[in-house]
Amino acid sequence: MEEGKAYSPDGVFAHLEMLEARAHEAAVKQEETEQQEEKLARLKARAQELRFQRDELRAKVELQEKGQLGKGGVVSDPAQPSARAVLEWKIKSVEATLQVFYLTGISGKLTKRGVCFCISTAYEGTYLDSYCLDLLIKPEVQIHRHSVPVFIPLEQIAKKYLQTDIRRFLSVLSDHLNAYAGRRYQADQLQEHFSDQIEGTLQRNSLCNLLVFSYNVSSKSKTFPFKVRLLYGDLCCSLPTEVVVSCAPDAPVSLAETAAAHSDLFRRVALHKAFRSFSSADESVDGAP
Repeated sequence: MEEGKAYSPDGVFAHLEMLEARAHEAAVKQEETEQQEEKLARLKARAQELRFQRDELRAKVELQEKGQLGKGGVVSDPAQPSARAVLEWKIKSVEATLQVFYLTGISGKLTKRGVCFCISTAYEGTYLDSYCLDLLIKPEVQIHRHSVPVFIPLEQIAKKYLQTDIRRFLSVLSDHLNAYAGRRYQADQLQEHFSDQIEGTLQRNSLCNLLVFSYNVSSKSKTFPFKVRLLYGDLCCSLPTEVVVSCAPDAPVSLAETAAAHSDLFRRVALHKAFRSFSSADESVDGAP
């Protein structure tokens, strides 16, 4: 009797729920750790940016003092700083700006006509792709050429920030590219490692902000398909803003709770990590005594 009770459906489902809860808790903790690391990196970049702004203000004050104070500290005619002093200040400003960007995955080098930036993307510590952006600075800042994908809203971002705040322009563009790379990476990982669970083909658009797919869930020796629709409304985010997980009408009532749990996990955890937790739970249940 005790052995039969161990194999009862209620016991198996209780064990499955316990494993899913543990997997969810572990995934949430890992996500919190990654968020803390990202926050620390942003704070370091912000600190470096504030140092740059401080040095920039000091340089401006020094130039003004050199241009307006004569011998003995007496105010003379407001002469313009020398061309050499202005050039040196501009070079220092550009170098400091490039150092700030380097901390956030953006590097750059001066060219004869402007600056060439390279934006590197990564997800969960994995390096993905790099995109180049060649800017001209005379007579005004403008994009000369680039390798940014056509579906990234580069023109809108440039129109909003390029002429007024180039650092903000690069930061927003980097957010878009990293979020796109993260969404694409998750979809690729899902297809590569969990194709046996996916039913049919995973459908996605070029921007990877809409994913539609189905996967199988077992219950009482039967298999039922779960249909999923993930919408990433925030193009600067790699987690979905809208998740719909539905099961077949003839599926057991208990699977509706499973669909709700999976939906919550998809909102909080990377796509392939969510599937890894499903697989771990299934394997543990299969091997349970």
